[in-house]
Amino acid sequence: MLSAQERAQVAQVWDLIAGHEASFGAELLLRLFTVYPSTKVYFKHLGFCPDETQLLTHGQRMLEAVGVAVRHMDNLRAVLSPLADLHAQVLRVDPSNFPLLIQCFQVVLASHLQGEFTVEMQAAWDKFLTGVSVVLTEKYR
Repeated sequence: MLSAQERAQVAQVWDLIAGHEASFGAELLLRLFTVYPSTKVYFKHLGFCPDETQLLTHGQRMLEAVGVAVRHMDNLRAVLSPLADLHAQVLRVDPSNFPLLIQCFQVVLASHLQGEFTVEMQAAWDKFLTGVSVVLTEKYR
């Protein structure tokens, strides 16, 4: 899936955001809700305040899952299988929302990392997150 260079770029970006999962995740969710309001239907319990505890908590859980995926790039299916089951069978999230989330995540990364987030890193993250999205949507079939 990813070349050695792409893997290194994904890991390099993750190293820059690790430890800030809650704030990055909350910003990601707020951006998602603002740009794609229909996605809020799955998060009725969350508000629009960046400091809201529930928003920060869910944002942190989301980004911690990304961190697990970063650490296990070679084994995404096995690592993300419980999360895929949850989204497909319990939460019944529309799989068309995953690409929207990826777009918003890329914008959050670019806005925070700016010059450090090179075009090559963006391409590597796009490829990586698309792979994560594919794994998460496989359980819908």
